[in-house]
Amino acid sequence: MDMERRQVKANAFRAMHRSGRILVLPNAWDVASARVFEEAGFGAIATTSAGVAFTLGYPDGQRISREEMLGVVRRIAAGVRLPLTADVEAGYGDRPEDAARTAREVAGAGGVGMNLEDATGDPQRPLFDTTLQVERVKAVNEAAQKEIVLNARTDVYLLELEAPARRYDTALQRLAAYRDAGADCVFVPGLRDAETIGRLVKDLQCPVNILVGPGSPSVPELEKIGVARVSVGSGAMRATLGLVRRVAVELKGSGTYATLEGAISYADVNRMME
Repeated sequence: MDMERRQVKANAFRAMHRSGRILVLPNAWDVASARVFEEAGFGAIATTSAGVAFTLGYPDGQRISREEMLGVVRRIAAGVRLPLTADVEAGYGDRPEDAARTAREVAGAGGVGMNLEDATGDPQRPLFDTTLQVERVKAVNEAAQKEIVLNARTDVYLLELEAPARRYDTALQRLAAYRDAGADCVFVPGLRDAETIGRLVKDLQCPVNILVGPGSPSVPELEKIGVARVSVGSGAMRATLGLVRRVAVELKGSGTYATLEGAISYADVNRMME
């Protein structure tokens, strides 16, 4: 796909964040899960970096290589017609040049968007310095040339950094800096309180992505307070592992098969792959 066509697709995905309707992104970890989400009628799909890593035998946290992660992104992008945004962790390297390379490769793999985290994986320095992360955000935008919708993430809440009373201000300062550096959307996983989410949306005045799961406000509630985008991260993938565990317990224990009920038929899966 040439640059102009990639820009058109990215612009269409970018517009979904400012349509006035909340963008609900299910997170796929392989082509089969992406096809299920596509058939369910979603307008776009995201990947889950943790789900992809787990499927390939890695723990989460940039233990998988850029090449392996983008190989899965490429397969999913080729397997669906919907816009696909890729979770590529912290860009597979600390330098702005590393983030820029990842952005170019996401676009080359068929993605129209990417997440960029500010978590380092180092307990002694859990987040990149804000100044460095701003440079990484700028590098992504310069490299991608509008072919990528950038969702810039802070893990202040997810990692429970800072004292609770200071957490909001730290997250706001970081997200505002990423917004001002050119991020199309900002992402704050770990934040579930509806009042605080609404306050953040008003303070930032830009598209905000919230990670949802059991205990989170519902999608209609989040839409009402102005959230632009929600995603489930590795939640759907881990839910399937919960089912696999229940199948294993039943099969090993009673030797029965009730937990297999509700499976998509063999014929339907085959059809989805055609």
